[in-house]
Amino acid sequence: MENMKAVQVHNYGGPEVLHFEDAPRPTPGSGELLIKVHAASVNAIDWKARAGYLKDVFPLPLPYIPGWDVSGIVEAVGSGVTKFKKGDEVYARLDAARNGKGTYAEYVVVRETEAALKPKSVDHVHAAAIPVVALTAWQALFDKAGLSKSQRILIHGAAGGVGSFAVQLAKWKGAHVIGTASGRNQAFLRELGVDEPIDYERTRFEDVVHDVDVVLDTLAGDIQNRSWKVLKKGGILVSIVAPPSADEAAKHSVRSAFFSAHPSSSQLSEIAKLVDAGKLKSVVETVLPLSDARRVHVGSGQMWDRALYRHQSFAEILIDTRFHLNCHRSGILSHSSIFHCATVREASARLNYTQVSRGSEADDNIERCSGLTQHCEKGLHQE
Repeated sequence: MENMKAVQVHNYGGPEVLHFEDAPRPTPGSGELLIKVHAASVNAIDWKARAGYLKDVFPLPLPYIPGWDVSGIVEAVGSGVTKFKKGDEVYARLDAARNGKGTYAEYVVVRETEAALKPKSVDHVHAAAIPVVALTAWQALFDKAGLSKSQRILIHGAAGGVGSFAVQLAKWKGAHVIGTASGRNQAFLRELGVDEPIDYERTRFEDVVHDVDVVLDTLAGDIQNRSWKVLKKGGILVSIVAPPSADEAAKHSVRSAFFSAHPSSSQLSEIAKLVDAGKLKSVVETVLPLSDARRVHVGSGQMWDRALYRHQSFAEILIDTRFHLNCHRSGILSHSSIFHCATVREASARLNYTQVSRGSEADDNIERCSGLTQHCEKGLHQE
């Protein structure tokens, strides 16, 4: 069996449990692709899984390889694969919980149903910053909320990873977009096309927002609780971080939904078309080599503790087949050994996910949370 370089976790713990080492190179089975990794993003779920917070939700076989996002080149295909061939440039959002073989590696196997041809107009590093956050935004707005033209939507954390993609997708759909962000990100919201930017440091959104059709909750806690009153009758609150209260929804005569994004080849294909048409953008600022993955988790883990509500589903670090660790507003892994912390902002020409340390504390109150998309004891954080 051939080996490859990968980052593996042999036991749960802090960043020190990430080991850059030899690992068995995977082989594709029926309906699967073997991808030579050029870039792979790191999400907040990576550090939560690494720390053991999610072991009761989806137990991972030890050792396991972290990583959910990837962009690269098809190296081989298994039997039954019809959409891809060797040499195709693809990107994917795989289900790393399935077998513990994620994207912090030189090679990764994904299902045909999880991959799509990557956008032609961007390189692998920028492409790898897209799948998790873009799919989360797409599924929240269209699959759950049913957002349509001329509807009004309030997006919390609109300058963040999922939030910035949600803004772009909502504008593409023809919706009227209201977005919250810190004062320093107001100009960025305008660049994205937000119709009504709100500086949460100066204005309580519920004082100025009324009768919206959709609220996208990326923060939970007090922000979610205060959002019910801004919805019109029959409207919907969609949360990607914490299950909304059914009682509160009934009390306000509105609907609610909570979900975790799932892989989708067809949706990634549509997203790629929008990227190539200039409707969606991700920006990478720094890249780091895969061998420095531990370094990214040290800084990002501390930030994620504070920014958990905001960043729980944006791609936060990427890997490039030279092993770039892209810092979706944070970092990227690459296969050479240039691990620049790529801040990505899946939006316009700016940062996307983390910008490794960009974000301002919203409420300084302490929240407790637990679950698949959140696990923290530290306060709200938003862009």
